[in-house]
Amino acid sequence: MAFVKGAWRILVAIKDGLVLLFLLLFFGALYAALSWSPKPAQTVSSGALLLDLDGTIVEQPAEVDYLSMLSGSGPQAREYRLSDVVMALDAARTDAKVKAVVLNLDGFMGGGQVALTRVGAALDAVRAARKPVLAYATLYSDASYLLAAHASETWSDPFGGVAILGKGGSNLYYKGLIDKLGVNTHVYRVGTYKSFVEPFTRTDQSPEAKQANQALAGALWQNWLDDVAKARPQAKIAAYVRDPVAAARATGGDMAKAALNAGLVDKLGDEAAFGDRVAALSGVSTSKKPGAFASIDYATYVKARRPTNDGQIGVLTIAGNIVDGEAGPGTAAGDTISNLLLTALDEKDLKALVVRVDSPGGSVMASEKIRGAILRAKAAGLPVVVSMGNVAASGGYWVSTPADMIFAQPDTITGSIGVFGIIPSFEGTLAKMGITTDGVRTTPLSGQPDVVGGTTPEFDQIMQMGVEDIYRRFVGLVAQSRHKSPQAIDAIAQGRVWDGGTARQIGLVDRFGGLEDAIAEAARRAKIDPKSARVYRIEKAPDQWAQWAEALADREKDKTDAPRDMLARQALLQRTWAMQAIDDVRGLVMGAGVRADCLECRSYGAPRPASKADEQGLLTMIASLWH
Repeated sequence: MAFVKGAWRILVAIKDGLVLLFLLLFFGALYAALSWSPKPAQTVSSGALLLDLDGTIVEQPAEVDYLSMLSGSGPQAREYRLSDVVMALDAARTDAKVKAVVLNLDGFMGGGQVALTRVGAALDAVRAARKPVLAYATLYSDASYLLAAHASETWSDPFGGVAILGKGGSNLYYKGLIDKLGVNTHVYRVGTYKSFVEPFTRTDQSPEAKQANQALAGALWQNWLDDVAKARPQAKIAAYVRDPVAAARATGGDMAKAALNAGLVDKLGDEAAFGDRVAALSGVSTSKKPGAFASIDYATYVKARRPTNDGQIGVLTIAGNIVDGEAGPGTAAGDTISNLLLTALDEKDLKALVVRVDSPGGSVMASEKIRGAILRAKAAGLPVVVSMGNVAASGGYWVSTPADMIFAQPDTITGSIGVFGIIPSFEGTLAKMGITTDGVRTTPLSGQPDVVGGTTPEFDQIMQMGVEDIYRRFVGLVAQSRHKSPQAIDAIAQGRVWDGGTARQIGLVDRFGGLEDAIAEAARRAKIDPKSARVYRIEKAPDQWAQWAEALADREKDKTDAPRDMLARQALLQRTWAMQAIDDVRGLVMGAGVRADCLECRSYGAPRPASKADEQGLLTMIASLWH
């Protein structure tokens, strides 16, 4: 008995110690957050503006999740706002304190082609002002090289090179697994090319989807090649990507030397040698670290030059998947975005509205809620101009239909005018375990949708007719917006995805141009001088917790885990399949009802690497299925 009492006291002491430790950590974090305040803008010293892009370039960064960050399960890749990067480069062009611009792309994970092309144009403007732009990476990817090609001097590590893969890749198809598990997928759709449901109904792409996807990939790839060739004429890029084996064989497998011989890079050297070269242009740093140079911190530079948010041209950003309800930045939640816009219309003296769309779509109901709020702006007399980013397809096009004018870029992915719904039922799965269902009905729709007993023919017919009705409404909205007949829109709809160049030819967009062009057009329509027009960003201001988490992430920035060789880098990029699998399963089981979503689009936006929590969730799901 004495032994049991002693053991019990030890367990209680351990419990009390753990509780005390947790409370100390909690209140310590709470005190740090409450006592923290944003630092005032620091004086920017002279040197090279360093863009150490260890993450992705996005239209609207998501808030840093401080809880995930403290637990060590949050996403590792950072997100850089496109407009901030462009603003910083534009300021550096005329800033006497900026002696050069340096791109460190070792940890760069990419961004949509429209975003990268815009950054490339800003780099060209810096070079036109006779300021050097230097780029460094151990190994360049398609995305990082699209930026590096615009540099006046491009370096690679002797053990690195340039690994250009081109457009294309694989999607996951779950039909075999679904059949094995006995799951019955009930699909309701309209659109010959609406391929979002194909992973659940086929083991491969349909011929129609493959034809459309090949045309899209071909158009974007040709634009990529043209941009690189124009930015770096000395690069023999066409021959290099056409036969990479020959390029590697000519140097005995030395990919760095192959890139140098093809004119893709100017110099080979490690990071210290590159730093010494920058120091010769920008000045020497007081740091004793090899290759250190006088540099200007990007985050500090942006904060010191970010304009006040008090203009008369409202800019509403619709970025990420369109979902019902509320969500933070980086996700286009119907309630959140519509409420933000309606509040701005009520409280601010806005004269025009620019809607920046970078979304593959999602929930029809959320898309319609956002569209309704934009219509309120039009009803108030505001000109509405849409600016399409990397992706404005399906639900992303739905929310664009109120526009007086639509701007896009040749690399924009748009269209995908089609809708679908999908419901799984598990009567076959339960039958494999010897479980059956039975019950009573008073109507053909009693208990529907019955995910354990299966759907009735009457329910399936009503669902299909409902999807067809929403498709007709979608086509009607586009026809009214584009001043065409529904028949003409139906011919280019059917769920097909188009590149921006083709979309302009068939009338889905009006002009080529970026966000700045859309703002200038909105100002002209509001009879405001475009040169003096100021914007008001209609988005949620980050709270104190989010600012604290972001500052903490800045201080703990560490690139030691960044992959440096081809196999390691591609392995990291391919981890996105884990995120795709989780999103697909979540969409199948818990997705919004009728959706206007785009399967192809997610391959061309800014990648979202899987976090530790995502990977753990996938492993748990696989283990449960295996057992």
